Amino acid sequence: MTDPAPSLRDLAHRLGVATEYRDGSQRLVAVPPATVVAVLAALGVAAATEPERRAALAELDRRYWTRALPATVVAREGAPTTFWAHVTHGHPAEVEVRLEDGTRRGDVRQIDNFTAPFRLADRLVGEASFVLPSDLPLGYHRVALRSGTEEHDTALIVTPAWLGLPERLGARRCWGLTAQLYSVRSRASWGVGDLTDLTDLAVWSTARHGADFLLVNPLHAAATSPPMEPSPYLPTSRRYVNPLYLRIEEITEFADLPRHSPARHLRAQVQQHAERSRLLDRDMAWAAKRQVLELVHQLPRSAGRQWAYAAYRRREGAALEDFAVWCALADRYGPDWHRWPTALQHPDSAAVAEFAAAHTGAVDFHRWLQWQLDEQLAAAQSRARRAGMTVGIVHDLAVGVHPTGADAWSLHDALATGVTAGAPPDEFNQLGQDWSQPPWRPDRLAEQEYRPFRAMITAVLRSSGGVRIDHIIGLFRLWWIPAGAPPTAGTYVHYDHEALIGIVALEAHRAGALVIGEDLGTVEPWVRDYLRERGLLGTSILWFESDGDGRPRPAEQWRHYCLSAVTTHDLPPTAGYLAGEHVRLRAELGLLTRPVGEELHADRAALTAWLTEVHRVGLIPTLPDLADPAVDIAALVNALYRYLCRTPSRMLAVALPDAVGERRTQNQPGTIDEYPNWRVPLGGPDGTIRLLEEIFTDPQANAVGAIMREAVATARGGEGRPR
Repeated sequence: MTDPAPSLRDLAHRLGVATEYRDGSQRLVAVPPATVVAVLAALGVAAATEPERRAALAELDRRYWTRALPATVVAREGAPTTFWAHVTHGHPAEVEVRLEDGTRRGDVRQIDNFTAPFRLADRLVGEASFVLPSDLPLGYHRVALRSGTEEHDTALIVTPAWLGLPERLGARRCWGLTAQLYSVRSRASWGVGDLTDLTDLAVWSTARHGADFLLVNPLHAAATSPPMEPSPYLPTSRRYVNPLYLRIEEITEFADLPRHSPARHLRAQVQQHAERSRLLDRDMAWAAKRQVLELVHQLPRSAGRQWAYAAYRRREGAALEDFAVWCALADRYGPDWHRWPTALQHPDSAAVAEFAAAHTGAVDFHRWLQWQLDEQLAAAQSRARRAGMTVGIVHDLAVGVHPTGADAWSLHDALATGVTAGAPPDEFNQLGQDWSQPPWRPDRLAEQEYRPFRAMITAVLRSSGGVRIDHIIGLFRLWWIPAGAPPTAGTYVHYDHEALIGIVALEAHRAGALVIGEDLGTVEPWVRDYLRERGLLGTSILWFESDGDGRPRPAEQWRHYCLSAVTTHDLPPTAGYLAGEHVRLRAELGLLTRPVGEELHADRAALTAWLTEVHRVGLIPTLPDLADPAVDIAALVNALYRYLCRTPSRMLAVALPDAVGERRTQNQPGTIDEYPNWRVPLGGPDGTIRLLEEIFTDPQANAVGAIMREAVATARGGEGRPR
């Protein structure tokens, strides 16, 4: 492999593209120049030849000096922040801050800047530096610059120095369930778990066992034209919600349907189909639900309900309109906007406006669905809190969006093309991962004052007690894979983490919510320190916790400021993990890079080490022989959760599949249809379906709940804000 030319290395460095990185084993890996060139192209920069690179570097200089102010200025509460301003050399520069409440602050201090002026066309441009006052309030403000007759302004975002946990939690630890909602069916749901099931599960877990939160999979919107995308981590939009999760009977106007309406019989048909099916059938469930929802949508609403709908539409503004129009277009032309007529491929085109005007009923149907979802999500959080949950529902935020979906259509000016996001090889995904999602362009986010990102975070926190950010390290650096290349042939692109994490903290502060960062995988050590410093929780999974020598990390040495769990949705439930299902499944799917016997031996050794650790602290009497069918797997699962309770972690999570003895995995990374990802209904140890009502009386579920309640009742949390 040839080293990148100095000009290519310089260009990549200035645009945040890595030319080398350290892998999960801390081995320094050089990125092929062809990868760097392809990633730069996705950032709009041609760099294949030396003349192109020289021209690109000159253009970066020109753009920098042409801009009067930075695209966005981000400050931390209580800290002085420096920024630059560009004016004609020798001209005065006057700066003030315009706060979002209308107040103006002129106490912006200028400091020395000895940068030489730059020749820009026919004028010299000088650079001045300023320091913002450190007592600016949190929020979204503006910095204004006046120089002679010229005036400019830019965004100023003041973010919390420390987010932390909501005050209502106090100093104590808390516990909660994690669940894949679609898999949790009840006797009243339409073949797929819904928002009423979410509410009932939350209320049971807190009223019976004192749970403080319920962490649910991403509920983001999927395209409503079949086939519906099963992965909650590959949504059509992260700002809006999948209408499959609606409980139709909870919609106020449903009661006005005529008695002879087919809606009264469709649910029974869906439930009968679900009982006969081994896997979840989203398409069948949605087809039936949609028939009824279209009928309910046409029913008259009371004056108060109509005003509430109008208020919702005003709050959501153009984003809701774009989303609803995309849904109507997808119903007509299919869910891939790249295959639509060319005139419809941009949301601002005249053809799109004409379509919306000609299909007002179809567009309004999709707007109305989101209103119903907004109301049911708010009701779920309210009922969970009123039942005793201190935090309530915690929502999951996916890494990205479907490349053919609504967000990719309406926000494609902020997304990179010609690349996809993914992850490099690691211990559990030895071939790497390609998530097929277009990543944010860091330069475009800053130019757009982070508005698309801000709106997304605001939406996910609107009716929740917190958010888990999947692959939060993607807000620091994200693995970009050139189109057509394998996941191993990517490189990292760096983001302004101070801006992105700061915005997350600001929105969570305003919502009174907590933030959990899923910081697993290949993570630079300083990133976890940074998240801790900003008051965002990390994530610890028992099977991944090891000391520097690869041995199980003793419970007392686990992180304090994190959410700790035994397992995660990308692994089998604990009963399946104990049986080695994750190794056998990856072997069957061709995902291993070494012989299956060698992989099983290494896995059994690691598992034995963990069981030895649990035995050492007295939670199991003897080391079990996992090959013995008489081994009490439920008792081992309970022992592992008791071990989890010995950690100092502020938040402890129980996977709902563990609570009912499920063995089958929900998702196998690195596959799409090779395994029925995200289509496995919740079941018990024998694989038979467990309905929600059965969970409430399940002995194992109640035993795990009792373990957790007892553990957190007398324990205080670990360290608070660093000093």
